[in-house]
Amino acid sequence: MRTFQGIPVSPGIAIGPAFAFLDDEEPTIPRYAVTESELDGEWDRFVVAVDKAKDDVSAMRDRAAREMGQEHGAIFDAHLLMLDDPEVHEAVDASLRGSLLNIEWIVHQYEQGIVKRLEGLEDPILQERTVDVHDITRRILNHLMFKERFSLSDLAVDVVLVARNLLPSDMIAMNRSRVKAIVMDAGGKTSHTAILARAFEIPAVLGLGGSGRAIKNGDIVVVDGHTGDVRVDPDAQTLERYERVRARIAERDENLSSIAALPARTLDGKDVLIKANIEVPEETDSVLRHGASGIGLFRSEFLFLQPGRAPSEEAQYAAYSRVIAAMAGRPVTIRTLDVGGDKVVPDLAFAEEKNPLLGWRAIRYCLSDTELFQNQLRAILRASEHGDARIMFPMISGPVELDAAIAALEEAKAECRRRGQAFREDIPVGIMIEVPSAAMIADILATKVDFFSIGTNDLIQYTIAVDRGNEKVAYLHEPFHPAVLRLVKKVIDDGHAAGISVSMCGEMASDPFAAVVLLGLGLDEFSMSAVSVPDVKRTIRSISAAEASLVAAEALRLGSHQEIEAFLAVRLAEKVSRG
Repeated sequence: MRTFQGIPVSPGIAIGPAFAFLDDEEPTIPRYAVTESELDGEWDRFVVAVDKAKDDVSAMRDRAAREMGQEHGAIFDAHLLMLDDPEVHEAVDASLRGSLLNIEWIVHQYEQGIVKRLEGLEDPILQERTVDVHDITRRILNHLMFKERFSLSDLAVDVVLVARNLLPSDMIAMNRSRVKAIVMDAGGKTSHTAILARAFEIPAVLGLGGSGRAIKNGDIVVVDGHTGDVRVDPDAQTLERYERVRARIAERDENLSSIAALPARTLDGKDVLIKANIEVPEETDSVLRHGASGIGLFRSEFLFLQPGRAPSEEAQYAAYSRVIAAMAGRPVTIRTLDVGGDKVVPDLAFAEEKNPLLGWRAIRYCLSDTELFQNQLRAILRASEHGDARIMFPMISGPVELDAAIAALEEAKAECRRRGQAFREDIPVGIMIEVPSAAMIADILATKVDFFSIGTNDLIQYTIAVDRGNEKVAYLHEPFHPAVLRLVKKVIDDGHAAGISVSMCGEMASDPFAAVVLLGLGLDEFSMSAVSVPDVKRTIRSISAAEASLVAAEALRLGSHQEIEAFLAVRLAEKVSRG
């Protein structure tokens, strides 16, 4: 048995035979000299190949837009722009006439130069744009060399898909009913592959480096999308263990599925709203299937991860409208663009910062890029006509930032009125409480908004001064730290005193033990990944609000996260399961 470790990007466990999809493997590119009299012919071959590649991409764009929405079709719009880029054509022409070598070799060398420059950048997301360059040039070369590409849509048996890279077109085209898991050498949590794998609920482990090359067709592969473990040709004992785990998860999911349609109501009759967090519109099916009462956090960053220019107002309007309409009257909270820090987006100019997590990010960035912010705000406002939409501003640290964000929203409303574009005039406006300064003055901020949503991922990070992306101190990122619980209680109390609702959209909300404490503290709404909804709903239904209040009071009295964890484990052992 061989074991590899990668980045877990989509949860679940899958066992199956490997299908080594090596279409992105470097083909043998012919290299030979041409005469000056042959140059025009070589250039004509290039033009024909580019036109055929554009036909391919246009067909993929239309299919993606038809099956998955306009926002995914936009991936291929960017590819078409690159195929039509006059600078690319000029560079290829100059290289062809300067080297007197065949056009296949010229295209190959041009690709290698672009890839080398991108891979030399420090930003991992910009590095991932090499996939798009590869997709485009491979299409041109295939037409030049009359090479047919195998399509993943032709898969006829269940497989674990193993690749060095998956091109955007491969992810769109693949037969998703046959792909039981994805293992890839490249990629990370923000890559197209990761985003789509989560949306399709396909277990995935990316970032294996070169380890994926050791996996051959037919190898039995175990993929653990929770831990990032990939086991090849496991022994009987390991295979049996994972089969048991997979069966236990399947049984647990089946049992939980019966809870999905039930209300999140405590034993003494208190109703609690449990919503879902999503990254892409395709997740709305999962939200509804798992019994969420709405979307508590719609991360809008996915639109800005496409290569090429930032998404237009119309592209955003189409994406937001699609989600709002799919939710059929259930509330949808759209968070305005949250970039910077550890979330760098290509084509948005970020300055080099020594401490980006405390720098130019989220609402700070949006307030400085007026055009980008106004486009997004108008798109959300216009989409609000299709259902129950809300706007939420991230990383508000004080009243000055909040006032500026609200003023920007009023400006967007005025522009919509001027254009004659309908929108919901009383659209609810909220903020994420994820900075300690905001938590400390929650009473002031509560008078300016309609709701709070506590973002514990960052609130914990900033309260305890621990970089959650640093594995050396990750153990300190502790949601049951007494300081975190006290801040959460203060935000809830201040929100209620002002008459507004308080929700939580951080990972803490999906922990069943934490759910009991949060319920006891008076949290109104929980929001989490869709697959976690039934589990938390079961927890809410297993306890009374009165008992949860007693549990929360005792947790607040204890002096360390270890004491709190130990207390909860004993107190809730018979009522709450953490899976």
